[in-house]
Amino acid sequence: MWYVYILLCDNELFYVGLTNDLEQRAKSHKNGESFFTKKFSDVKLVYHEEYPSKSVAAKREKQIKGWNHEKKSKLIRGEL
Repeated sequence: MWYVYILLCDNELFYVGLTNDLEQRAKSHKNGESFFTKKFSDVKLVYHEEYPSKSVAAKREKQIKGWNHEKKSKLIRGEL
């Protein structure tokens, strides 16, 4: 399975990513092993979706990355 996920970084910025090992990827973000998120002191996994293939997940990741902060917030809250 492949996962599209959203992290909340320092309670202000969303990071959208793609992985086939959600638990390990979340740990690597929290441990400062990711280039982008290592500069943040607080990183929380706030949302994820599951997909059967990398290509489908990548399309969804790209779609979500194009959204503004408010639309991502609505997705996380279950309003979309």
